[in-house]
Amino acid sequence: RFQSCNENRKIHFGSSDPEDFRVGEDGVVYAERSFQLSAEPTEFVVSAQDKETQEEWQMKVKLTPEPAFIEASEKIRSDRDKSLSLRYSVTGPGADQPPTGIFIINPISGQLSVTKPLDREQIASFHLRAHAVDVNGNQVENPIDIVINVIDMNDNRPEFLHQVWNGTVPEGSKPGTYVMTVTAIDADDPNAQNGMLRYRILSQAPSSPSPNMFTINNETGDIITVAAGLDREKVQQYTLIIQATDMEGNPTYGLSNTATAVITVTDVNDNPPEFTAMTFYGEVPENRVDVIVANLTVTDKDQPHTPAWNARYQMTGGDPTGQFTILTDPNSNDGLVTVVKPIDFETNRMFVLTVAAENQVPLAKGIQHPPQSTATVSITVIDVNESPYFVPNPKLVRQEEGLLAGSMLTTFTARDPDRYMQQTSLRYSKLSDPANWLKIDPVNGQITTTAVLDRESIYVQNNMYNATFLASDNGIPPMSGTGTLQIYLLDINDNAPQVNPKEATTCETLQPNAINITAVDPDIDPNAGPFAFELPDSPPSIKRNWTIVRISGDHAQLSLRIRFLEAGIYDVPIVITDSGNPHASSTSVLKVKVCQCDINGDCTDVDRIVGAGLGTGAIIAILLCIIILLILVLMFVVWMKRRDKERQAKQLLIDPEDDVRDNILKYDEEGGGEEDQVRNDEYFLCMGSYLVLHFVSVDKW
Repeated sequence: RFQSCNENRKIHFGSSDPEDFRVGEDGVVYAERSFQLSAEPTEFVVSAQDKETQEEWQMKVKLTPEPAFIEASEKIRSDRDKSLSLRYSVTGPGADQPPTGIFIINPISGQLSVTKPLDREQIASFHLRAHAVDVNGNQVENPIDIVINVIDMNDNRPEFLHQVWNGTVPEGSKPGTYVMTVTAIDADDPNAQNGMLRYRILSQAPSSPSPNMFTINNETGDIITVAAGLDREKVQQYTLIIQATDMEGNPTYGLSNTATAVITVTDVNDNPPEFTAMTFYGEVPENRVDVIVANLTVTDKDQPHTPAWNARYQMTGGDPTGQFTILTDPNSNDGLVTVVKPIDFETNRMFVLTVAAENQVPLAKGIQHPPQSTATVSITVIDVNESPYFVPNPKLVRQEEGLLAGSMLTTFTARDPDRYMQQTSLRYSKLSDPANWLKIDPVNGQITTTAVLDRESIYVQNNMYNATFLASDNGIPPMSGTGTLQIYLLDINDNAPQVNPKEATTCETLQPNAINITAVDPDIDPNAGPFAFELPDSPPSIKRNWTIVRISGDHAQLSLRIRFLEAGIYDVPIVITDSGNPHASSTSVLKVKVCQCDINGDCTDVDRIVGAGLGTGAIIAILLCIIILLILVLMFVVWMKRRDKERQAKQLLIDPEDDVRDNILKYDEEGGGEEDQVRNDEYFLCMGSYLVLHFVSVDKW
């Protein structure tokens, strides 16, 4: 112990023999290693030095070995040792049983002695049995039990279960708040003073706001707060040195040991977020969304990244249409003002928002701060060049088909939303016109036709024709917008009905000979069905041989009027009239093949019918074959004539001195003169024609 006149001295203890002995900050001397002390006292010097003035004091320490045991003895004596010579012995653990040799007895005098140091913490008592026999080994007395209790000595220091104890306490806790419990044990007898421990706090660091912020129950080791003012934002952690002393805490005779208690002050929401500025500024181009326009910064003294620190922002004014939202950056805790709906510069040039910030959890009770902080955000909208837009879009126009080229259809114009930019008028152009029916005036947007509008065109779907036009400005950068013109074409009766199918087959007798036909009209109601079917008056054979009956609005039945019609191919004209106003009619030719039929109504003389008449495709094919064969024959004739002339020239050159009149031209046996050659050519031509006709007849072209 060091007694200082100045209580504020900061003392450092030292030892002259630091390898063997260490002096703690509390003045307790510890052995640095295990070693045997000699019988002579061991001396060393303990020094105390002022850390500021370097003033030093010294004290000599003399260390003497503490006796490990006190030699004790007990004499055992029998009443019969006066008349007999007896021998004494002991048995049991500690004598002749493990641990052996601790107790011995003088066989003559009966003196019972201990030979080794006793440790109560290992064996608290021994149970022995004493025997008395004569010199012949005969038992003279019954064995007696000896119970030896080892008396406890204070030879064990208290030991903490942990050298460092960790605990927590919320900031702002009231005095008397439980913090933690530290526990030490002593191997000595817990029922004696040697094992009765008492706790106390030796030091507290830091010592603010009070050096005695905590106290400890000296018997249980419970640590509680004794002073108010715990503030995590000022002191986040306290370190206490706890001492446990046996002998019920007697500072003179008790043995002590120390441990460290680390108390962490946990955060509570005792500080609301506060904006770093009263007004924040930002700007955003019009029509932009998902753009961060301003960063709202706040400060919060609570522990970062906890519900007591995390800020939550909300809009309290200045945004009635919900153009903005505020998200929280999880890392910086900033408020990110973001545009979520497009803003029109021509409608709103500036927004002044009122925002509030608060924590995710409410403030702790008793905190004298407003729960939230407020600020304003001034946002300027930047004007940009916007695309023109057609009104309406799409534009629907109802128009009868058949409108001639050069007719004015409609006017399709667009508007420029940029009222505050210096721009010239819009220019119009055509973007899509599948049938190329339209053109647009580039200045006034007037649309005129360049072709006749036809509802039956392949580019018209469900009576609707779509064309797309473009309106462009001269802003920076130039912008354009598209508009769709939808022309709903009203039907007029501009198409006459036609018969379907174009060809049919029937039998040459009355039964069965009905042919079902259908009228087809590209127009729609009321310019289509029901249709009227009739046969023309000319030629007279039509009505004499055939008859037609309408069976429904679109269908009719053609059949033979006479009992028998010779097999062949007949062209039957049919007059079909629609229901339009005025009516439209046409004469359609139905090619009917009349044939002999079996009992099932199937034709059996197709070859004869083909010979009687051929279709247009077959005739064309025949003509092509004839032309090709004629060309081949002509090429062959030319070749033959050329070869004949060459042969005649060779004969004349055989004897040039002879008279020409004496020359006799000799023909090969295979061919005669020119007349024979002509006959051969005619033969090949006739044979070629015959083969072509025969080929056509066999293959039924």
